[in-house]
Amino acid sequence: MRTDATLVTSTKLGHRIGFGALALRPSGSGVQTYVRELLNALDPLLHDSALSATVQRDAAGELPDGITPLVRPVADGIRRMLHAKAPVFGVDLFHSLDVDLPVLCSGPTVSTFHDLAVFDTPWAFDRRRAAGERLLLRDAMRRADVLVAVSDFTAERIHALCGRDAVVTPLAPASWATPPTADEVRDIREAYRLPDRFVLQVGTVEPRKDVALVANACRALDIPLVLAGAGSTGPDAPAGAIGLGYVPTAHLPALYAAASAVAYASRYEGFGLPPLEAMACGGAVVTSAVGALPDVVDDGALLVTDHNENSWSAALRVVVHDTDTAEALRAHGRAVVAGYTWTRTAQLTVDAYRTAGLLL
Repeated sequence: MRTDATLVTSTKLGHRIGFGALALRPSGSGVQTYVRELLNALDPLLHDSALSATVQRDAAGELPDGITPLVRPVADGIRRMLHAKAPVFGVDLFHSLDVDLPVLCSGPTVSTFHDLAVFDTPWAFDRRRAAGERLLLRDAMRRADVLVAVSDFTAERIHALCGRDAVVTPLAPASWATPPTADEVRDIREAYRLPDRFVLQVGTVEPRKDVALVANACRALDIPLVLAGAGSTGPDAPAGAIGLGYVPTAHLPALYAAASAVAYASRYEGFGLPPLEAMACGGAVVTSAVGALPDVVDDGALLVTDHNENSWSAALRVVVHDTDTAEALRAHGRAVVAGYTWTRTAQLTVDAYRTAGLLL
């Protein structure tokens, strides 16, 4: 298998399709979940084409066997951006899975937009980083032959900024997000010494996720808040919260199911994959009604429309103390999630290529 090529020669009938997958990281979440799951779902759909993906060296093993890795050094920030901008030749179509487009390409280009947070919530980012990412996003909006958005909300934001339409290809829960067994839930309670009742929030402790708001609501209800993820044991974690630190992905389904309520107090979401994954695992989800979240979770989660402590306390109180409401949320959540699959996402992606005339 070739791992250092910049040009791939097709040995199959069909097209030569390249993917920009530098965002892929081993065992990563968010955009990484999109890259990993989409490529796995696209591989069988495009079996008559020669597929390759530009990927960082330590993530090459994340690709399915049918996709040739074009390996680049492990990098982030400006260095990763420069690798993404390098010219790509020898492909009939190039799809950047995280916005960045090469400066030159031998075929038409597609760019996926996950959110426009650097435009809509600039206060949540380092100023220099936000300015740089806005330039990259505008470049892709201008030059890509096809724009792909992960939600109707993100497509609407793209149209508002540049006047172009985007093809919507909704995401789906990662393959690990499945209901745990009763024994798995019991074992996870023992392993982490979890309280009998608790509210759980999973994810990086950062301004957009507003963990402090959930912590205040939990204090008002006198119920423990358990945090899992980067920063959950650091100085930015709210006082009194139980921080678990990094939690292996394999533990998340049982954690979600064990929680009395799963909170997601985000201030902005281009899609909202964590609540959907929590729903897939049988969690009773309470989430902000912002961005794409109302459309994504539908009636599978309790939506909080006002971003303040009183509203969050009231919503969490209902789920934590009313067993019937919690069980109804868990059931509705599983029903909603059933409509999201990576096979569907991949089919919509291939349809986007074809309807734009990129694959005939």
